[in-house]
Amino acid sequence: MKIAVSGKGGVGKTTLSAMLAGTLALKGRRVIAIDADPDANLASALGVPPDERPTPVAEMRELIKERTGATDGYGGYFKLNPKVDDIPETYARQIGSIRLLVLGGISRGGGGCLCPASALVKALVTHLVLGKGDAIVMDMEAGIEHLGRATAQSMDALIIVVNESPWSVQTALRVRDLAGDIGLKGLFAVANAVRGPANLERIRSELGEIPLIGHLPYDEQLRTAVVGAADGGLEPSKALTAHLATVEGILSALPPAG
Repeated sequence: MKIAVSGKGGVGKTTLSAMLAGTLALKGRRVIAIDADPDANLASALGVPPDERPTPVAEMRELIKERTGATDGYGGYFKLNPKVDDIPETYARQIGSIRLLVLGGISRGGGGCLCPASALVKALVTHLVLGKGDAIVMDMEAGIEHLGRATAQSMDALIIVVNESPWSVQTALRVRDLAGDIGLKGLFAVANAVRGPANLERIRSELGEIPLIGHLPYDEQLRTAVVGAADGGLEPSKALTAHLATVEGILSALPPAG
């Protein structure tokens, strides 16, 4: 299963990504957690100390050159479908059965053309082959830019996180429109930090035909790490334990892997 998580900045998409990854891992899945947000915070949500966070793939210049055939300065020709199958095993940070990869920002400004880096990142997301029972959870960048790069096309489901702010729902509706433009199916919504049933029903109504497959209440505990590694295993936080049934319900509402 490949799951992408999107939404307006600040709605809690990184927290939900960590909760999904942690729940899948606790259910016995091997999980590749991918932080595709340039403002990378998934490591923190997964309890990784700042000095142990993995180097972003987009900053691994030697790896990019090796896999894409890019020349110095990233000019000229390069491979669009580089080898990526060994990258999670070699370059990820292990947290129990979760392997964390940070993609890093793909920017053309200031440092020359980073097209080979973009090609490697796109190949990593779209061509990574999973073993039976494995899963990918990808924390996308805030807003809708990721759909312009079509990095979500290979995913089995795209979850848009919304909260009580009307602007978050507006972002969800724009994502829905762009998803339709690129033929992306499997679009769902999860409401976060909901304070009461009336607000939940308003969100459900404003989302229209986007299925709302779950909601999380406002909980200060969700501002801290969701999981942590303990003796080679995985230890859920109190917040994840408290909301585990809700996250399991969200996962059960998603379509099977395509």
